[in-house]
Formats: sequence, structure tokens, C-alpha cells
Amino acid sequence: MPESAKPADDEELEPIRLPDPQLEGIEASVRRLMEQSAQQAQQLDHLASAPSPSGSPFAAFGIPGLGGSPTAALSEPHPILELDGEEREDELDALSDWVDDFFLPVYGAEVTTAAPWCLQWQEHDDVVAWLHALWLAYQQHKDPESGLSGLLVWHRDFLTHAVAAIRAPGGPLSACMTSPDRPAHRLLPGPPPSVRTETAATAEAAGPAEPDEPTS
Repeated sequence: MPESAKPADDEELEPIRLPDPQLEGIEASVRRLMEQSAQQAQQLDHLASAPSPSGSPFAAFGIPGLGGSPTAALSEPHPILELDGEEREDELDALSDWVDDFFLPVYGAEVTTAAPWCLQWQEHDDVVAWLHALWLAYQQHKDPESGLSGLLVWHRDFLTHAVAAIRAPGGPLSACMTSPDRPAHRLLPGPPPSVRTETAATAEAAGPAEPDEPTS
């Protein structure tokens, strides 16, 4: 049997020398391990700083994910005539700012008998409803998601028709200002309730009918 390679106690250990090809392979493996470790550390840092997932790939569209908590629904605008109290006043103030700062300077045109106007248009419910709807449509079509033709669609399909209805010679402002030198404001009476509505209201006010007395 060959003698043991174990050195004697008084002998010094000689360093183990590996062939050059094996040494290069070990160095390459060490470099790969260090690179992988650095990449994993970066991924862990990114995951630690990233926001919590919404649980649905459709979260940006307001659609709740399956099995996850539903996302908060976007508030939907309501017709201004359906609002009450302070909420309606705030909406009317915002609408008035848009009308005075944008709509009238650009699309107000001249006040004539063929295109009347009213400095107190906020008291005409039908005009308020028209302008509010026009304003909502403007906000929608000026959004970048509406595309490059969004405002053209607003002009063609909304602005022209709304202005024609509001400022028609026989429209809701026909009894108001027809000349800038003669400002006026007048609410024209609307049609009375239908006969059926009046009959039902009269019957309700009269109360239940008394039963007929029995005849002998």
C-alpha cells in the first residue's frame, strides 16, 4: 500500500496548486454567483418599495379584481337640476365661472332679437340645464383620451345645437335682453299641469270618500 500523504508534525504544509484551466473555471463560477446575488438583492429592494398590487389587471378601468377588494368607483356627474342645497350651489358657481370666463367670451356672439341673452340666466332652469350639459360634454371631449378630434365632435354635436336652443328667437330667453343697451330678465310662465295630474291632486286633497248610508 502507498504511504500516507499526511506530513509529519515537524514538516510544513505545501500549498495546493491547481492547474490553470481549473482555476479559471472556479473564478468564473464565483463571478456568476456574485452577479446573481446582486440581481436578487436589486429585485428584493424593488419589491419592497413597490406599491401593493390592486389584485386586478383592470383596476385602472375601475373594474374590481376577482377575489380581491373592489376598487373605489369614480364619482359620476349628475344633472345639476337633480342636485340640492350646497351641492347645487357649488356646481352652479363652477358652471358660472366656465360660462363667464370661456363660453361667453368665445361663443357669446352679439345680443340681438334673433339671439337673446339674460344676465340672470342662472334663474332659468332650462338654460342652466342646457349649459351644464354642454359643460360636462366639453370636459369629456377635451380629455386626451377623446383623441385629436374630440373638440371638433363637441363643436359639431353639442355646442351648435345647445346655442341654437338656448338663444333661439322664441326660446327660453326670448323675453329677456335682446339688446345690450336694454338689459331685461323675465321668466315666462310654463304650461299648467295636465288635467289628469290636477284631478288626482284634487282627489287627494279632498280625502277619502265617505261611505254611502245604507238604505232601508
